[in-house]
Amino acid sequence: MGIEIFLAYCMDLVIGDPKWMPHPVVGIGRLIEKTESFLRRHILIERLAGVVLLIFVAGSAYILTYLIVFLAKNINETLGMAVSAIIIFTCLSIKTLAKEAMGVLKALEDRNLDLARRRVSRIVGRDTENLDESEVIRANVETVAENTVDGVISPLFYAFIGGAPLAIAYKAVNTLDSMVGYKNERYRNFGWASARFDDLVNFIPARLAGFLIAISAIFCGLKFRDALAISFRDGHKHPSPNSGIPEAAYAGALGVRLGGVNSYQGVVSEKPFIGDKKRELTLKDIKNAVKLMFVTSLVTLVFFYSVGIAILRFFVTLRMT
Repeated sequence: MGIEIFLAYCMDLVIGDPKWMPHPVVGIGRLIEKTESFLRRHILIERLAGVVLLIFVAGSAYILTYLIVFLAKNINETLGMAVSAIIIFTCLSIKTLAKEAMGVLKALEDRNLDLARRRVSRIVGRDTENLDESEVIRANVETVAENTVDGVISPLFYAFIGGAPLAIAYKAVNTLDSMVGYKNERYRNFGWASARFDDLVNFIPARLAGFLIAISAIFCGLKFRDALAISFRDGHKHPSPNSGIPEAAYAGALGVRLGGVNSYQGVVSEKPFIGDKKRELTLKDIKNAVKLMFVTSLVTLVFFYSVGIAILRFFVTLRMT
């Protein structure tokens, strides 16, 4: 499985998310929409319907991917490896996230705040129409930090554990959370299972993120000790049980403060501050955040390979004794 993951990682760095290529998330999204519509008509208890949705969508994604990889490997081992690599590649979003974040930076450098607001709206859930430059920068840095888990560490984690089928099942859970995991009237009960399960599957990767981001900060010329210390100190402050850890690690590494007032569909939400306000956010923080995300992706890959090799050697030694 190691070769497939390495190939997938390289493909993501080189290709990103090409518009011409069909993406599994689009299919998963359509399946969620159709299944939601069916379940709302036939199961009146919303939480039960939400549990069924989670099991059906994530289970279908896993089983279908498993069958595709299995059939490909039965035809030819190399074909099976290629199919696995392509599927894992679609679960990563390293280059795409960097491209979107740098697009916001370019607009700000050109002093086009309206364009920067529109571009950052593509990668954040908050309202962006009235953000000033500092708030656009903060939104950009926060989403790069959060997606270092969702788009990098977690997909690699599940790819190493269970290959392409488990990686795509993770992506299905992540997509479910983004589509139905809201705390509004429509989804508070129906999306409860998806939101809680997304928290569960990201629990370990998010906690690894604090350590991996801190280690990566060393190679970026950023602050290792602050990244690690603030991830422990402030990681729990975020309303999400997982998002606060990478955000705190980024805040510490960059030497800035994140969090504060956001607006979602016109509703103001005041989140606790994360990190220390040693200085104001600047455009350079976007560049450093993107660089930190790239380095973290490589450190994560090396870390998981190292752990995998160590486990393999342990079992080989165990069998020989």
